[in-house]
Amino acid sequence: MAGALDAADEAVDLLLESGRAPGDILVLTTGEQHPWAGHELSFGEAAYWAQHDAGDDVFFADVSAADRAASRPVVVVAVNGDADGTVARTLPVARERAGALLIVCGDPQTINSALGAGV
Repeated sequence: MAGALDAADEAVDLLLESGRAPGDILVLTTGEQHPWAGHELSFGEAAYWAQHDAGDDVFFADVSAADRAASRPVVVVAVNGDADGTVARTLPVARERAGALLIVCGDPQTINSALGAGV
């Protein structure tokens, strides 16, 4: 499922190259945190969320923080884990947060299974 993080990073790169503003993009992970989020959280929760609130750069968050994350035009979901049906709970939240575009990266079987669960 590490491939999901790589695919999400590639999606972000393509979005930026196509002209999307960095502040338009929110990346959510369903398993292990994205390395960027882990690094930024090492400076403390306040600094991490201050970057989110500034809204001028791509923001990476664990799905557990999705309720706190503001909507952005583009949400990229890295399906890099599915403990206890996390993906089925994540996709509706991600869809609510995405103003224009939702991109889901990861194992198709896991994603399709979650979609079949009533998402």
